[in-house]
Amino acid sequence: MTRINLLPWREELREERKKEFLQYLLLTLLVAGGLVFVAGTWISGRIEDQQARNKYLQDEIKVLDARIAEIRDLARQRQELLDRMQVIQELQGNRPVIVRVFDELVRTLAKGVFYTNLTYRGNLVTVSGVAESNNRVSELMRNLDASEWFTDPNLKGLREAPNYGPQASTFELTFRQTLPGKDEEGAE
Repeated sequence: MTRINLLPWREELREERKKEFLQYLLLTLLVAGGLVFVAGTWISGRIEDQQARNKYLQDEIKVLDARIAEIRDLARQRQELLDRMQVIQELQGNRPVIVRVFDELVRTLAKGVFYTNLTYRGNLVTVSGVAESNNRVSELMRNLDASEWFTDPNLKGLREAPNYGPQASTFELTFRQTLPGKDEEGAE
């Protein structure tokens, strides 16, 4: 019988398959490394793009915040101007009222009565004065009550004043100043 030694052939086949396996392994590693590199590069590019977008948005937000602050400042200035205009309009509208109040004070003044002090706060008027008699104070109060410009006359105090005459007295009186047109409008 002949003997054939197949071991070197098997060894060669094994070595050849081992070389092929190593070549495929190296090729797979190179392809996997390339894919990882390409994927990493692509992801890094996407991150940089997104960071650039975020920076652009942050810059635009800063610009808009500055505009909002400017708008708020303008709105505040506008409100201040409107408030000033309102005060000026009220002053312009009330200018003839004080003249009318003083005129009405003279019209309602009873004969034999004169004022020594007049205080005007808001719509409350406080008057101090001297009258020839208590009847003159009563007449003054009736005149004030009948006036369209004054309401609620209230006598705070009445004292004898012998320095001004035998029946003279000093008085303190409060009443409210009203606007005749406002009362009528409220009633309608």
